[in-house]
Amino acid sequence: MAIQAVGRVRWSGERRFYTGMTIAMFVTVYVGFARSFFLRPLFPGWPSPPEPIFYLHGAAFTAWMVLLVVQASLVAAGRTDVHRRLGRWGVGLAAAMLVLGLQGALIAARRPTGFVGIPVPPLQFLAIPICDMALFVSFVGLAIARRGEPQSHKRWMLLATMNLLTAAIARWPGVITLGAPPLFFGLTDLFLVALAAWDFVSRGRLHPVTLWGGALIVVSQPLRLVISGTPAWLGFARWATGLPG
Repeated sequence: MAIQAVGRVRWSGERRFYTGMTIAMFVTVYVGFARSFFLRPLFPGWPSPPEPIFYLHGAAFTAWMVLLVVQASLVAAGRTDVHRRLGRWGVGLAAAMLVLGLQGALIAARRPTGFVGIPVPPLQFLAIPICDMALFVSFVGLAIARRGEPQSHKRWMLLATMNLLTAAIARWPGVITLGAPPLFFGLTDLFLVALAAWDFVSRGRLHPVTLWGGALIVVSQPLRLVISGTPAWLGFARWATGLPG
């Protein structure tokens, strides 16, 4: 009986953690994009992308955040059957996000004014969203491949979404005036710290997915800034922004 009780407490704690993490990430995105997307009619003077494709872009990325919360809630409620069915739609949504994310980044980098609210040369800044989408699709792919291993699957999904949060955090009220990309990356990594802390509480050590996936995110952050000004990257960026579409 004691073993069963401990098991119920542990599972209850795990479900609360993952559901709480997904809600926290959704709130992070909502606060970051409230003025330019979610509550745009209330902030008509706030700068936002003028191209219609960004409405689709915002809708797709919002749908992903909603799906993440719903999926975590379904697992917490024991409805893994519905969770698996919705997961099939999630694969298609992730593919759409990849296309829209890359297209949106290239459109922004082609603008004479560059990315909205970003005082970095657009060809250089393009390295950040391109790397975001590369890591996102890689982590989602690993989550799909490990869907039979719940502990790996859920961590890959969290890491895939964490990797996208920097864009929202950079748009939090007041944050853009406090620093540059290293600050935005550092605030994003607090979610990774929370996942690592949960690993130590629940397992006594880091889960391999947290260790290697988290390390890849952290290492990629300064690496993007380093390569963004190199002739090789700038040459690639000029070629990419010259593609039709």
